[in-house]
Amino acid sequence: MGPASLQGQTLGKYRILDPLGRGGMAQVYRAYHPQLDRYVAVKVLRSDLVEEEEFLARFHREARAVARLRHANIVQVYDFDVQDGIYYMVMELLEGDTLKARLGDYHVRGEQMPTGEMVRILLDVLDGLAYAHSEGMIHRDIKPANIMLTKSGQAVVTDFGIAQMVGGTRHTAAGMLMGTLNYIAPEQGLESKSDARSDIYSVGIVLYEMLLGKPPFDADTPLAILMKHLNDPLPLPCQVDPAIPEPLERIVLKALAKQPEERYQGAAEMAQSLRQAAEETQIALPEKISLPLSFTTTDAPGEAVAVISGTARDRVTDHGFAKDDTDTSLGQRLADAGPTGASPQSAAVKAATEMLRPVAAAVSRLAEGVQAEARTPTEKAVAERLTSKRGVGMAILGTVSLLIGGNLLAVMLGILTNDWSIFGRGWPMEILWVGVGLCAILYASRVPWLMIPISLVLGNGFLFAYSSLTTWWIHWTVLWMLEPFFLIGSIVVARHLAQRGEEGRETARQLGWTLGRLGLLVSLVVMVLGLLF
Repeated sequence: MGPASLQGQTLGKYRILDPLGRGGMAQVYRAYHPQLDRYVAVKVLRSDLVEEEEFLARFHREARAVARLRHANIVQVYDFDVQDGIYYMVMELLEGDTLKARLGDYHVRGEQMPTGEMVRILLDVLDGLAYAHSEGMIHRDIKPANIMLTKSGQAVVTDFGIAQMVGGTRHTAAGMLMGTLNYIAPEQGLESKSDARSDIYSVGIVLYEMLLGKPPFDADTPLAILMKHLNDPLPLPCQVDPAIPEPLERIVLKALAKQPEERYQGAAEMAQSLRQAAEETQIALPEKISLPLSFTTTDAPGEAVAVISGTARDRVTDHGFAKDDTDTSLGQRLADAGPTGASPQSAAVKAATEMLRPVAAAVSRLAEGVQAEARTPTEKAVAERLTSKRGVGMAILGTVSLLIGGNLLAVMLGILTNDWSIFGRGWPMEILWVGVGLCAILYASRVPWLMIPISLVLGNGFLFAYSSLTTWWIHWTVLWMLEPFFLIGSIVVARHLAQRGEEGRETARQLGWTLGRLGLLVSLVVMVLGLLF
């Protein structure tokens, strides 16, 4: 276990001077090598992440691979070692700021990074990734905090190998999944499978954030973010900001395809598309990235901070900068979010996740009010009205009111007629009213997958109404066989409607209206017949 701070101590040949920052996986210090008369950055891995038996071998294997990388757009690793249980890596000390800090500066100023600057940064990043991928190294944690913009005008990718080093080949014994969910590829979040195309997806998220000021998918919990990556349609850049050049939007759409085979298959391919987009839109590409804003601010020309790797931090007291730290407990948090606490790698959870993907997508779109399909103002207004939280809330309120009002009406009829058979034989109306409520929610949300519970509830309501009113319960020996047909038929219909897009959702809405009226009519018949007979 390493000490809380190594300031003033010596690690190997390096004299630790002062801390530069702390991130999700490591503490970074500025250090000095007396023999070489060179200042370096020393990244000390968190002691609680290196306690497993396999870590030492993995640390040396990954560190050696990273140290072999020699590219202008990848931070240079000079050395790595372990001393008294302290695992550390030594790398070049670069001066500048992270892309995260740069984007934050533009945001505070109410400005947007020039498009040419965006493309120049991403070309540098992709050049570094293309080289690393050719050497068999996948980054696994590309994000603005891991892209360094140096004072010399280059974008440098940092933290290569750290996620693999700490997280292992897939998961550690504790179920550890590494990454930052806002930027993680769907297959990486679901199964911890990573290849060059996973890094491409993360670069696509970075481009989206540079263009629009925020990542496309965000939520309050890790599981909710992951499900959005898996299922939600991408909020189209042109709908958020019509000024986004169409060629850049096409690059975003391709890079952020849900399926890896539909993305760019390599960093060089994406870089070529970026260059072509710049030519097509006549975007002037600077030869070098401009100096950090902190260097050019007249109020504080000397406040630039040396930033090393993605975990280095400006010396500030506001710790909000740590929001997108690599989550070293991501796997455990996702597991804890499940009902059984099982590992996200378990077959049962994976199977359930696959089955529930369409439902999760629909519910997530409903909750967040995403109307990605609405192109014209009229269509957008209709979509917002039909998929709003308020519409669903009113449907739920109407369902509760129907149950309460219907029961009060039945009680009043029972009192007036002094005949309580309305409850003795007409009780299936309660089930039918629940089905009517689900139909109202379907009408408001246009979520085709609601056809499944509607079919089961209304179907059983009709069967129970028939059996209760006729008292021919012996027919249940045959009627129960209809249950699988209700389920299978509703799944087939729901899937068909979901695949038909906007047309299918509108059809689902009409079905909700029709089935709701039918359910309400049958429930009234049941009430009357239950009272009369």
